[in-house]
Amino acid sequence: MANTPSAKKATRKIAARTAINKSRRSRVRTFIRKVEEAITAGDHSAAFAALKAAEPEIHRAAGKGIVHANLAARKVSRLNSRVKALAV
Repeated sequence: MANTPSAKKATRKIAARTAINKSRRSRVRTFIRKVEEAITAGDHSAAFAALKAAEPEIHRAAGKGIVHANLAARKVSRLNSRVKALAV
């Protein structure tokens, strides 16, 4: 348990930051899920629109440190290739 005032403040800051990070991570997962659902349905136009909405959100999460930059690039790349495969 925190005893000093600075440690108590640090605990409050960590709790606030955790809540913010949790909501951002959830938001990214929601965008990714929408793309996945459109791909599963086989709807190329919906999947493309969902991907275009998800891409900046994923990269924004990487910029904020929620996910690693390489993970963000990999997710976008793999989703993009799956959406392109629907067009064929």
